[in-house]
Amino acid sequence: MTDKTILVAGTYDTKADELGFLVSCIEDQGGRVLTMDVSVLGDPSGPVDISKHEVAEAGGSSIQTAIDSGDENVAMQIMGRGAAAKAAELCAAGRVDGAIVLGGSMGTDLALDLLGALPLGIPKYVVSTIAFSPLLPPERLPADVQMILWAGGLYGLNSVCRASLAQAAGAVLGAARAAQPPQRDKPLIGMTSLGKTALRYMVPLKPALEARGYEVAVFHATGMGGRAFENLAQEGAFACVFDFCTQELGNHVFGSMVSAGGSRLTGAGMAGVPQLVAPGCYDLVDVIGWQPADPRFDGLPSHAHNRLITSYVLDDEGRRKVARAHSEQLAKATGPTAVLLPRGGCGEWDRPGEPLHDAAGLAAFCDELVATCPDNVTLHDLKCHINDNAFAEAALRVFDAWRDAGHVPA
Repeated sequence: MTDKTILVAGTYDTKADELGFLVSCIEDQGGRVLTMDVSVLGDPSGPVDISKHEVAEAGGSSIQTAIDSGDENVAMQIMGRGAAAKAAELCAAGRVDGAIVLGGSMGTDLALDLLGALPLGIPKYVVSTIAFSPLLPPERLPADVQMILWAGGLYGLNSVCRASLAQAAGAVLGAARAAQPPQRDKPLIGMTSLGKTALRYMVPLKPALEARGYEVAVFHATGMGGRAFENLAQEGAFACVFDFCTQELGNHVFGSMVSAGGSRLTGAGMAGVPQLVAPGCYDLVDVIGWQPADPRFDGLPSHAHNRLITSYVLDDEGRRKVARAHSEQLAKATGPTAVLLPRGGCGEWDRPGEPLHDAAGLAAFCDELVATCPDNVTLHDLKCHINDNAFAEAALRVFDAWRDAGHVPA
């Protein structure tokens, strides 16, 4: 088994014992380690591979500037920028195969910067006293980050925190050894959807695109799935995207924690990646089902999908607001952009006779989108439902035309 190198970052002035234990666990399993100190005021008790001075300088600043700020928040943001830049540099040079960061709230704040700078597929772990906390905004979470609660580890080593640290060491090293970087032997198509109950276009589209020589990755648009999709789109990993479930944008507009962040529906467009877009399940806003209902949704129909997610059905004005948000995001696109607008409905429950069918609400959304559609977008008004074969066929016609024109690699 080829040894892997893990980047172990933290404040080596105050957490030297805990970080040292983590390092020893990785090395005892045959792994290699690069250590990165992100402390500000103190100095590590032993040598580190990447000093706090190197980290601050990588972020375009210095330790003295961080100290002189007199503000711990400002200082740690300096270190966060530097840690992210240094980690990205190490990864690009092939010097690290995974990364793990240890910290409380300060260290976790920095960890999100550092790990967010690493590409999808590189194992990235946070051992944190605030793991899984609502303090962590979804838009800052790297799409494939793994979190381990640092139980009993606020100050000093003990048997409880050793158990957490030992498991974390095994997890990151095992992940690095088992990782299979994405292959790029075929052009990759990114697609968004929900489960086949609500949206089924991927069933005919995936084999049709594969028959044309493409690989297809379908992302579950429930917050973190959209984050992963946007991350890869921004990196230019996709030859084209079929972004047919934009519900996360509505979630963001209405303040739901089930969000992919404010950049949703911009990654592909701003990277110049050809994008086909359709408003799958635009009419629903998902919220955390086990929390008290937000008064803003009073009077709206709702459906408890399970104990975790409750969906609210938007009224006409809410749908118009979501339509305008689509237009605002799509106006930022620099590459070929087409919107497929299925007038027959945008979710399986929005058909005549189904419980969420609302012809007037659908018309309100469609009319607002048509009225506000930016000039850089080609609009295809379709007389079908999003789950009809006619919709998939229309999408393939646009895609084939783009491929024939050279916009999408063959």
